[in-house]
Amino acid sequence: RCHRCPHLSIRPYEGSEKPCMLSEYMVKYPLHPFAVPRHSMKPKEAYKMLQLPMEGISTTKRDYVAHPVLPQIRKRPEKPVKSDKSMDLTSTYKKDYNFFPVLQVPPCIPRTTQHIPSGKMNTTTTYKDDYVLWDEPKAEMIRPNNGFRPSEEKFDYRTIVQDDYLYRGPVATKSFKPLNLVRKTKTPFENVTNYRVNYVPHPPQKRYVHKTEKYKVNEVPFDGLTTHKISYKGMAGQPAKLAKPYQSKLGPDLPFSSTTEFQEKYQPWPRLPIFTKKRDVYLPPLEKMDLHTTTQLHYKHPNGEPAKICCASAQLKQSTAPFNSSSTMKEDYKPWVCKRQKPIIHAPELTFPAKPRDFLTTFQTHYVPHPLTVTKSCKPEWSGPKRDTRLDADTTYAISYTPKNIVKCLASYKNPPGYIFEGTDAHGHDLYIPASKSECLQGRH
Repeated sequence: RCHRCPHLSIRPYEGSEKPCMLSEYMVKYPLHPFAVPRHSMKPKEAYKMLQLPMEGISTTKRDYVAHPVLPQIRKRPEKPVKSDKSMDLTSTYKKDYNFFPVLQVPPCIPRTTQHIPSGKMNTTTTYKDDYVLWDEPKAEMIRPNNGFRPSEEKFDYRTIVQDDYLYRGPVATKSFKPLNLVRKTKTPFENVTNYRVNYVPHPPQKRYVHKTEKYKVNEVPFDGLTTHKISYKGMAGQPAKLAKPYQSKLGPDLPFSSTTEFQEKYQPWPRLPIFTKKRDVYLPPLEKMDLHTTTQLHYKHPNGEPAKICCASAQLKQSTAPFNSSSTMKEDYKPWVCKRQKPIIHAPELTFPAKPRDFLTTFQTHYVPHPLTVTKSCKPEWSGPKRDTRLDADTTYAISYTPKNIVKCLASYKNPPGYIFEGTDAHGHDLYIPASKSECLQGRH
């Protein structure tokens, strides 16, 4: 605020509405001539289009080359060969864990000598010794005085309402309703109202019907001109040019291929023939089967007799008619003549290669491990901290930014020192001249 003009207006303004721009800041720091900023030396980022034609090969086609996929070779199972040697039925359990006779183990607990005292045992407990009963009289129980005794008189079963509120019969009340003293007159009723007297019906007038004029044909011939044809006449001029910029063809003029990258890479694999295992021919055993069971061999009853039937024999009537073996199941659910469908087996389309498979992937063939390259560090070696040198306390701020005295603004003084009052201008500002300039002007005069 010290750089603003502190003087109050003494004289009226001379009609200029511009604000006062006179201050110490404007005097000390005048405006410099306008300088054009220098141009930037940064190169322009203009896109330079290559003039070479664009290749139709993508990074996927270039890097990931499709390799021929061979079918997996399945190992055929070996045929079981029956050996002539007899099977050894011994096991590791029978060899390692042999049977030993079980003997009774003597006890390992040492014998304890029991000391039997000769005195009698005191059977009294600490509770009986410490907690002794006090000789006090028995406390009386605090009970309410229940000295109520029901009366021996007979109960009459009457209530207070029946005793106090006696029925005294109906009360004759007097009606205060005013009497209807309307007298009926014998004169006939007049049906004349204000509406019938004031609003007299008028006869309705006939409705005015507008007559349509007959159409007359215009005798003047039709010229066929419109306001658009009369006002907007066609002027001779050049046709409008197309403002769309010309776009050159980026790609070659080759015809568009109907195949895609997916169709070229991912081709259908030929199906392998379904492996069918031949069934072994059944050969019946040459030895005869022993039909005896363990129960028949071990559990024999030499002195046994066949069991007798305890049930009474029922007399069955033998019928001469033949037995009817037909049932509802046989008649309704008859077997259908079905033929087994043959499986649909496709013709083999895959041809097996003669060379054996190497079982290598594209990652193993292309990405081969290389030896590591040891880079040499160019960082200078550190000689270690210097113990004898002391830290310099001077900084760039302490060296370059020296303290300066605070100068008081001359506009804040009523009579600034070193200046001589000259006069006031039209705006009411006091004008001062330095004392050195005033001495020079007086010497010239």
